[in-house]
Amino acid sequence: MARPAMAYENNGGPAQYRPTRYGVSLLVGNAYDPDNFGLVILQGQMLVDYERVFWHSAPESLALKFEANVGMTTDGRDKSLAALNMLAFYRFEEATTGKWTPYIEAGIGVIYTDFRVDGQGLYFNFNPQAGFGFEYDLGSDKAMTMALRLHHLSNGNTYKENRGINSALLMIGYLF
Repeated sequence: MARPAMAYENNGGPAQYRPTRYGVSLLVGNAYDPDNFGLVILQGQMLVDYERVFWHSAPESLALKFEANVGMTTDGRDKSLAALNMLAFYRFEEATTGKWTPYIEAGIGVIYTDFRVDGQGLYFNFNPQAGFGFEYDLGSDKAMTMALRLHHLSNGNTYKENRGINSALLMIGYLF
């Protein structure tokens, strides 16, 4: 089991952090508004104790999830995407059943796509998203994950054309 890093709070006493975890995931799904096309995304991720980044108290089950994504459409257009995201990640440890622990996540990122739908405006956009899922404990700080995530892609009205794209994705991953 990985040992937590040590830090010192303002009062000089030691604070315990959860170990940083890393992972990989595969996301598959469809854009459903305004167009209908498939997506497949490969993701690398890092889960960091929330208090390690933001130095104020937070629930013990709260982490920050940093992600790097690359993907493509699966509708024959062979168009690609790349994204960087940061999400709040909260595990419901009190609801753990056996080796299953539910979680929710929500955040925002930036995304580049080499495709656009009518009225989209820009190739660089914001990527707010939210999801829920489960971790399956494999022991030794390793876990399989499965989640459903909703994505929105738009430029946040930073350009005159701002037609967004909405999608739903199934995520299957491995944390270590």
